[in-house]
Amino acid sequence: MLEAHNVTFGYVPSLPPLFQSFSLTVAPGERVALHAPSGFGKTTLCRVLAGFEHPWEGKVLVDGSPLPQPPDACSVQLIDQHPEQAVDPRLRMERTLTEAGSINTMALDRLGIQSAWLHRYPHELSGGELQRFCIARAIAVRPRYLIADEITTMLDAVTQALIWQFLLTWQQRTGAGLIFVTHSDALRARLATRVINLTQAM
Repeated sequence: MLEAHNVTFGYVPSLPPLFQSFSLTVAPGERVALHAPSGFGKTTLCRVLAGFEHPWEGKVLVDGSPLPQPPDACSVQLIDQHPEQAVDPRLRMERTLTEAGSINTMALDRLGIQSAWLHRYPHELSGGELQRFCIARAIAVRPRYLIADEITTMLDAVTQALIWQFLLTWQQRTGAGLIFVTHSDALRARLATRVINLTQAM
């Protein structure tokens, strides 16, 4: 179970927090969509749930224990909407994957990652190509919960379909919990087993 208990967080202590006393529970196998207008703090909440930001008050637990540190080694993995900010620009993509764990060649094939891309640096890949690597890296550690923050918003329709089909198949096969953010009503309706409207929950 991934749980947020009465979490309060903001970036500037002298200003009101972005969210206050927020609680959430996600069970294995669930696909939970976080829904709110732009600028509401969805990305920040995703980062708190994944352990990249620490709440002012409250706590985030995974299977009853605090999130392990550093987040990169955690059973909760975050896929960011900006893949270029989530990788080391100095490393070739093969090194980026192997630092996370063993390379899953089946996942690479299903994500459409070409073997030649493994020897490239991040700036030599398109946004869609780079996002596929970020997904492969996230699942390499066999997370129990995956958080996907608008991961296909800027990608073409073909790449969007490929990525979401892969993630849906992976989630159903592993029984992992999935939390995702999207502005697509159609995608939310198709994927989510539960939708949380943050404007009402916070």
